[in-house]
This record gives sequence, C-alpha cells and structure tokens, in this order.
Amino acid sequence: MSAPICRFLSNLCFQLGVLSIGASIAIWWFNRGDAPEVQAHAERFGIFVGLWAPTLLILSNRFDRYADKANEVPGLKPEHHEENRDEEVPK
Repeated sequence: MSAPICRFLSNLCFQLGVLSIGASIAIWWFNRGDAPEVQAHAERFGIFVGLWAPTLLILSNRFDRYADKANEVPGLKPEHHEENRDEEVPK
C-alpha cells in the first residue's frame, strides 16, 4: 500500500471510531424503553457498538504509522516507493 492509501484508511478509521462512540450513546439513549428487557437490550447493543471504537482508533494509528514509514509497509516492493519514483539515479 502506498502512503496516500494508508493516510486515507487512517482518516477513515478515525472518523468511524469517533462515529462509533456517538452511535453507541445514541443507540443507548433512543432504544431504551419502559420494559426492563428493552432497556437491557439497548444497553448491551450500545456497549457492543461502543467496543468498535478502540479497534478503529488503533487501526487508524497503525495506518498512520505505515504512511509515515512507507518503506516499512509489509509487502511493499522497493520499486513502488514514492521516493524512488521522483529521484533519478545518475549513471
């Protein structure tokens, strides 16, 4: 993966992580009802969605680090590095 793709994925994961926090609170707030079973379901479902946030934020951090160190991205061949495309090797 190239650095721009890693940056895009980093931004996407970060935004989805923040959205997950808001969605968790919204699910808990709007799905609670009068019955204890409905309240319990709303709490469990809100917690479930809220657990996505740490995973997405960690992925965001990882993709950001890969973008900073484009040479060390697993599976990236040396001829695909951005530095090598811009520089011409004198002969």
